[in-house]
Amino acid sequence: MPSKKRYKTDYPGVTYIKGISAKGKPEKIYYIPYYRDGKRVEEKAGRQYRDDMSPARANALRSRRSEGDQLSNHERREEERVEKLKEANKWTINRLWEEYKKLNPIKGITTDQNRYKNYLEEPFGNKEPYELIPLDIDRLRMKLLKTKKSATVKNILELLRRIINFAVKSNLCDQLRFIIKMPTVNNIKTEDLNPSQLEKLLEVLENDSNKFAANLMKLALFTGMRRGELFSLKWDDIDFKRGFINIRDPKGGQDQTIPLNPESEKILKGHERKESSYVFPGQKGEKRVDVRKAVNRIKAEAGLPEDFRPLHGLRHVYASMLASSGKVDMYTLQKLLTHKSPAMTQRYAHLQDDTLKNAANLAGELIVKASKPKVKKRYK
Repeated sequence: MPSKKRYKTDYPGVTYIKGISAKGKPEKIYYIPYYRDGKRVEEKAGRQYRDDMSPARANALRSRRSEGDQLSNHERREEERVEKLKEANKWTINRLWEEYKKLNPIKGITTDQNRYKNYLEEPFGNKEPYELIPLDIDRLRMKLLKTKKSATVKNILELLRRIINFAVKSNLCDQLRFIIKMPTVNNIKTEDLNPSQLEKLLEVLENDSNKFAANLMKLALFTGMRRGELFSLKWDDIDFKRGFINIRDPKGGQDQTIPLNPESEKILKGHERKESSYVFPGQKGEKRVDVRKAVNRIKAEAGLPEDFRPLHGLRHVYASMLASSGKVDMYTLQKLLTHKSPAMTQRYAHLQDDTLKNAANLAGELIVKASKPKVKKRYK
């Protein structure tokens, strides 16, 4: 503890007490008196080594504070307190993100966490929404487009927009004064397999030693369920008696039911039931988060195209085959795929158009054939 005895210096009013430095050496601690608003103030000027304080510097500091050119220690501490309070009450993008996660269950949280941490936190995290300007967004978009696909960049900017929209709806900030411009994305990709590819895939799935992954891929093919829906599927969601699968919290939002067709029923009834409520559980019986290694191996063994997505691609195969059959209308297909909007289902409309064209061509051929005069057979 420093001594309380005050020692005078060569500068009037500047005194010091003896203390000990952080390194254990004797150290002088200087004090200065001055008047502020008619009141006498005496406060610490600084320490000899830590603050590089000397009697001369303490005296200069005394002059500035007595003239009002510098805040007193009390005023400085109060200003810092107010600033900290303001900082704590600032709804920065970082703070809004944390609040958003608490109040909004996020699908694909790991992916969104990585998007935020890798691309949004550094440029925008400490800013409040009103501080953002179009140039900030444009710079980020152009930077990302140099190395990322348009769809990836769109997902990153969409996450930022979601966070800000949440803040606006929660009255935590005002709406942006501009629209976040998204890159143009051509995501109308409808993967399909030709008959020989499909036959080879089913053969590999039937003989693969990893029945768990094989059944997962089969169910994707025979139901058109999304990867996340398959990972979330629980045994309680399967109604064998009525022949339905309950899809809880699908991408469209509201719970849905889809028919349990005979092939899907066969797959599920033959699937090993582990000590878990999930049909395809992950580690320790918890919800699965990944299966890429196994399905990519099966994809390679089946000789599927390099750009074919093992699970989402099978959903497209399911939809494409139904659309091209000519026996399923777009509304029914929308319900089977649990699309929230018919716009998403329209990507398969051209397949139905092809079926209609083939039927129309066939009709023309039949009419022409029927209109030709029949040649009578001659008998000897």
